[in-house]
Amino acid sequence: MNSSANMEQIDVLRIELAVLRQQHRDLDEAISALQDRHTADVLSIKRLKKQKLALKDKIYALEDKVTPDIIA
Repeated sequence: MNSSANMEQIDVLRIELAVLRQQHRDLDEAISALQDRHTADVLSIKRLKKQKLALKDKIYALEDKVTPDIIA
């Protein structure tokens, strides 16, 4: 793969990473809002937290792809 195509792929991954981070923040806000309501559905909160953890795993995986390996 040439360096131009590689740079385009990294740019796409960075955009995807930004989208996932925003979704993670949105889920965090939704969870907080539900928890602030004292009548919140516990099952809904658990589902949102599970989605949030799944997003975090995807974020870490993409960060590994985007961040170059540094040999120390």
